Amino acid sequence: MTNIPETGRTPRVQIRLVVIQILVLSLLGTLGGRLWYLQIREGAAYQKEASGNHVQQVVAPAVRGSILDARGVPIADNETRLVVSASRTDLLKQKDDGKAVLTKLAGVLGMKPADVMQKVRLCDAKTPQPCWNGSPYQPIPITDKATAKQALQIRERSEDFPGITAEPEAVRRYPAPGKSNTAQVLGYLSPVTDDEIEQAKDTNSPYLRSDMVGRSGLEREYDKELRGKAGVTRYEVDNLGRVIGKAKSDAAEPGSNLVTSIDSRVQRVAEYELENAMKVARQQYDKITQENYKADSGAVVVMEAKTGRIVAMASAPNYDPNVWVGGISAKDYKALTGKNSDYPLLNRAIQGQAAPGSTFKVVSTAAAVQAGYVWDGGYPCTSSYSVGGQVFKNFEGENFGPISLGRALEVSCDTVFYGLADREWKKDGGINPKKGEPKDWFFKTAHQFGLGKETGIDLPNEVTGRVPDRQWKLDYWKANKDAWCKSGKKDGTYVEKIEYENCLEGNKMREGDEINYSIGQGDTLVTPIQEAMIYGAVANGGTEYQPTIGKAVISADGKTVQEIKPKVLRKLPVSQATLKGMDEAFAGVITRGTAAWKFGGWPQDKIALHGKTGTAEVYGKQTTSWLATYSKDYTVIMTIAQAGTGSGASGEAVRNIYSALYGVQADGSVDKSKALLYTPQQGLPKVRTDGTIASPKVSKDPAKDFQASQQDKNNTDNGQTPAATTASPSTGNRTTRRRPRKRGSRRMLT
Repeated sequence: MTNIPETGRTPRVQIRLVVIQILVLSLLGTLGGRLWYLQIREGAAYQKEASGNHVQQVVAPAVRGSILDARGVPIADNETRLVVSASRTDLLKQKDDGKAVLTKLAGVLGMKPADVMQKVRLCDAKTPQPCWNGSPYQPIPITDKATAKQALQIRERSEDFPGITAEPEAVRRYPAPGKSNTAQVLGYLSPVTDDEIEQAKDTNSPYLRSDMVGRSGLEREYDKELRGKAGVTRYEVDNLGRVIGKAKSDAAEPGSNLVTSIDSRVQRVAEYELENAMKVARQQYDKITQENYKADSGAVVVMEAKTGRIVAMASAPNYDPNVWVGGISAKDYKALTGKNSDYPLLNRAIQGQAAPGSTFKVVSTAAAVQAGYVWDGGYPCTSSYSVGGQVFKNFEGENFGPISLGRALEVSCDTVFYGLADREWKKDGGINPKKGEPKDWFFKTAHQFGLGKETGIDLPNEVTGRVPDRQWKLDYWKANKDAWCKSGKKDGTYVEKIEYENCLEGNKMREGDEINYSIGQGDTLVTPIQEAMIYGAVANGGTEYQPTIGKAVISADGKTVQEIKPKVLRKLPVSQATLKGMDEAFAGVITRGTAAWKFGGWPQDKIALHGKTGTAEVYGKQTTSWLATYSKDYTVIMTIAQAGTGSGASGEAVRNIYSALYGVQADGSVDKSKALLYTPQQGLPKVRTDGTIASPKVSKDPAKDFQASQQDKNNTDNGQTPAATTASPSTGNRTTRRRPRKRGSRRMLT
């Protein structure tokens, strides 16, 4: 007999089997628990995630709406181009981060490899342009100027160009109809950034990674209306990426069209005349600085006087907005932003601020009347005005004797305004005003005219200008006192003396400050658009309108029209009697005053013009030319930095703009058939049944057409050319004694 069990298993083996059974059961229990956790408790979440992993989105960019002029002519639209793009994500998967592919691509496109690589690098605080400031997951355009042959090479050899695509796409275009540039008004686009996507995700206008965003001008101001809504199609795919069905599809919604009040024909004439006036000014000799005028920048605004709508707005120097399309090159970016560029991206009509010179006397005159001075009073227009041992001279020592405020405006007599401002300064208590609020009529009136703040024009980044009143002086002194006290010297250079005086009493309104201010000098700053608003109000009887460029937003199908109505800002603090007096004085400026030598032969009986010249002194620079004018319909403001006198530098150009508007011929006759805009544009362009907007044919160059019509008229007049068409800033048949100003500094330390 034996002791071994019938199973033939020893106790040790049985124990091992029990242990194994326990382990197996434990593993099964653990697996079951995990399956319960994944499938029951977290099943819905994982199911959603798994579903998401099998859905792919295809984005169809929305067609951006067009920007049209007042007649329906496109000044910004879209065109189809072959765009070569690179996927940064795919490039980074390669061993060399895609350098070899980009180098090969550069060869096909005829570009430098370095330029191509700069296009795909990401922008940050340390990376200069050009770089990509959009989403790193979005295809990055390398060029939008690819030829069909280049695109075919890339597509046929796709294995040699992983991550590179060449597809037809709709891209922005700035067609410049009739050679009208309009760059600073239109602005430009660039890709949306991740930060912008994040900020807008919970708004009613979220961004997609494919969106292009307006960065300046109308493109930025009306970006939401123009952008539309991209289409998104979601496809279900399997693990191998094969499409197994369509989950959802949202069709793209094209952006709306923006109709503006800009007339591209008038815009071209304004740009041409501004550029030509600057060229002519550079040929003139400045006796003060003993070199030719630099005329390095300028602006012109043409505005409807009765609505505030902008008909033309030009800024110089300008640039081609198409350089931004498809990504800007390093060379172009440097040309726009470098130290020697004169910063053409600035819209000097709304961002260029300078001392207004004598054009500011419209404010000072209104202030004097509000302070109680009678219009027809005999105010001494002496050759000079002395204060504290310093002599303030009138232009070339002129002396007109006792004159009215209207006559002071007409002949631009500085000493009249010196005396009025000085008298008010003394009434207010001088450098240490009396207890309580000083009247400060000259400063209060400027604020009532809307100066020192934005006009509210529908363009971004407008500047405010400056009214250097008591509060401003106090704030400015607090901010700069330490620096002034450190560098100022009582017996130092001119600048050091100014800093020394500012250190001691820069927080106080000094006698010289108010005297300088009364003629638009000193620390006073205005913008051309502010001047247009003010003189437009004088023209229409005292109502200031908010300047606007947008006239209507029309949906892509043409069914919805949202008109942008003129908006009243305020009434001028001036009586109708005073306005009438100003109107007569400003007419006198054109017929017998400081601008008459540029407007000889103008048909004043048919188209009455009014104006005010200004020549502003700028420390360390040549004088700034200002000419503010208006007719019954329009206000035209022109300013040119470092160009000389108001009438000398700007007079002929402004006259030519009015001639083009009204069809005034060289002999002074008026031909309405040749007028670009004899009366302001009424209504909106016609919308066709398919939603497109009808637009007229555009001349190749309205400015050259105008010049040709003037020349043709001269030829038919037996070669007799009116003086106004041949005069330059330093020559011509003058009807008055006005010549370029020659003045010393008026800055007072007392």
